[in-house]
Amino acid sequence: MALTRRELLKSTAFTVAGTAARSISSAQDNQPPSLGVSIQLLRHATCIIRYGGKTLLLDPMFSSAAAMPAIARTPNPRPNPLVPLTVTPSSFLASIDATLVSHTHFDHWDTPARDLLPKRRTVFVQPPDKDKFDDAGFTDVRSVTSEATWEGLTLTRVGGQHGRGETGQRMGPVSGYVLARTGLPTLYVAGDSVWCSDVDEAIGAHKPDVILLNAGAAQFLDGGPITMDTGDVAKVCQAAPRAKVVAVHMEAINHCVLTRDALRSGLRDAGVNATILTPRDGELVHLT
Repeated sequence: MALTRRELLKSTAFTVAGTAARSISSAQDNQPPSLGVSIQLLRHATCIIRYGGKTLLLDPMFSSAAAMPAIARTPNPRPNPLVPLTVTPSSFLASIDATLVSHTHFDHWDTPARDLLPKRRTVFVQPPDKDKFDDAGFTDVRSVTSEATWEGLTLTRVGGQHGRGETGQRMGPVSGYVLARTGLPTLYVAGDSVWCSDVDEAIGAHKPDVILLNAGAAQFLDGGPITMDTGDVAKVCQAAPRAKVVAVHMEAINHCVLTRDALRSGLRDAGVNATILTPRDGELVHLT
């Protein structure tokens, strides 16, 4: 049975120019976090972010491949997720210091993640989602209204737009986060957003050195993309020409129609002169 849009809302490297250090690694290596910055894509939007000696789990979706139905009224109607998780959660959960959740659509926060994450572990959420985590038994839920400090890091919540027009309004609130610490590159996690004034303002205000984008051009059969397509990614690169851009959120959920190859070729054809990384599932990207 396919998920309707209403049910969705309720449910829980490539270098275009220049080079970037990157390597393949498994979360099962359980390497201690360094004082630098790295991002490991597990699948879709689920990443392990190592930042200044702390390890954050971003937008965990732990469901097995094909465990959930296709999202209704979308292209490519196949059961979700389309691919398996690259590693087992038990191999990395002990090393996680905190979880960062941009919003609670099922592809960013699912039932297995809710059940497997330690209930006493710190979770950062946007204000509309706090009650959901409290009700699930998490005891250290931190609602980020504008800014939070934690273990020497500053987390600033910024806005986003999960689509345009009426579709974007129906998708509900989403957030991005900016991570900063003295001596480290500033990291902007844009979340599920298309290019919009919120993204433009976040880049202008925080001048990030690294930008993590949810691409994939996720969409329904009408209403246009609800995450970044090639044109949106190009605008981010134009707004932040010196930043390293890491594009994820591709080839794992049925309504994400933009592939890694298509994004790379589209940016190349557009003459984008920026460092763009499109890690494979399981790939660890070293950013410092």
